[in-house]
Amino acid sequence: MSKSAGAAKLVGIISIIFGIVAFLGGVVTWATVTSQLAAENITVPADSPLVPGAKVQDPISAYAQAQIINHHALTASQGKTYAELGAMITEARNAGDNATVEKLTATRTTLMNASFLRASLFTSVVAYGVALLVMGLGIMLALLGWAFMSLAPAKATDARAQASADEAAAA
Repeated sequence: MSKSAGAAKLVGIISIIFGIVAFLGGVVTWATVTSQLAAENITVPADSPLVPGAKVQDPISAYAQAQIINHHALTASQGKTYAELGAMITEARNAGDNATVEKLTATRTTLMNASFLRASLFTSVVAYGVALLVMGLGIMLALLGWAFMSLAPAKATDARAQASADEAAAA
């Protein structure tokens, strides 16, 4: 086996090993996120436009839950955002309207909690995407490794065939 064929074979073996490890890492990540979401026993509300009634345990249901949380929070705040409510609280406080301050503060707390929940769900969605990317890259690395390994013997065989052809032509 020539030196370049040996290098191709080594790179092929390393690529296959890294590909398998990456693929398995992606699978483990996907399974871990799924089990952790499922353990929370969250169900997408019936008024969600996307997968109503589904148990949150995959990227689509996690995204749907995050979207409906946002919808409910904005409904509770009459379309006002966390920042807008902060400005309204400051105005009410400056005006001495403590009842409005308390009401707006409670609504703002609801929006803050909704934001935290949405961020957690979106983190799960991103984790699913990264897991899928790693699985795909693992498959690609393994295929490249296989291709490198299949090239290594072919080059050595081609060199032997060329040497035989050269000997036959010389005779």
